[in-house]
Amino acid sequence: MGRDKALLPWPPLPAGMGAGGTFLSAAIALFDPFVDVVLVVVGKNERELAPIVYAAGASLVVNPDPARGQFSSLQAGLQEVLNRGRDAAMITLVDRPPVNPATIQFLDKAFELGLPESKWAVVPEWQGKHGHPILAGRELIEAFLRAPASSNARDVERAHLEKISYVPVDDPRVVANVDTPEQYAALPTAPAS
Repeated sequence: MGRDKALLPWPPLPAGMGAGGTFLSAAIALFDPFVDVVLVVVGKNERELAPIVYAAGASLVVNPDPARGQFSSLQAGLQEVLNRGRDAAMITLVDRPPVNPATIQFLDKAFELGLPESKWAVVPEWQGKHGHPILAGRELIEAFLRAPASSNARDVERAHLEKISYVPVDDPRVVANVDTPEQYAALPTAPAS
């Protein structure tokens, strides 16, 4: 992308329209009503992201070794979830526009009310593609934490497919991913429906 995706303006504003939010501030605002605490894992970008995190009332978790990659940030964040006495976490990446709040509510209900005891997580699915955020219970959190640093979240998830509930949602943003300026420019700017 050529710049920190957490700082991408959201929604995108035409030049000269002033400052709006960012992917990061929009994610914090989205999750805040649904969770006890919003944790944002940072690495070398701590200085740039900390003001946004703190202004939005979220908490910062510093990945002690961000050179190990994205999975090490997931592990740092999930360890903090357990340190704070929580047994579940809603997990997302920063390179995505916010999903519809109704999607969060649906995932929460599916996890709280509809999951059989044998399931470890709820993952949204749109048109057959698995997306984010995922709502992970303690069992999946512990599986992520036990995995070697060379792992990735997808490998851990695949190793436990029978323990994960994939739920169809009517929200294409669960699979939206921004890795290039062209993908960012192509995002619809209307609120998720």
